[in-house]
Amino acid sequence: MSDDNYVYDEASGEWISAADAAAQQSDGDTVEVRDAVGNLLADGDQVTLIKDLTVKGAGQTLKRGTLIKSIRLTGDPQEIDCRYDGIKGLVLRAEFVRKR
Repeated sequence: MSDDNYVYDEASGEWISAADAAAQQSDGDTVEVRDAVGNLLADGDQVTLIKDLTVKGAGQTLKRGTLIKSIRLTGDPQEIDCRYDGIKGLVLRAEFVRKR
């Protein structure tokens, strides 16, 4: 018998090695975020708006074609965190952007 640590996997109902459990957990942490046309987005990408969006609380409208630089992905597959001139903490929905 080896000296491996085993943990109980509730999803499968079996005992698996700790190394296998860590590998499964790291695979499950990745979230795919796709833009309006299905392109895969990543941190630091540039996106373009495909629709005029009214920003609540800022009293400002972002026009179609506006370039947003250096996006950050959140844990949600539909939300993108970004920054734009005069608007801090801007969160956009992935369905309204296209990768540039």
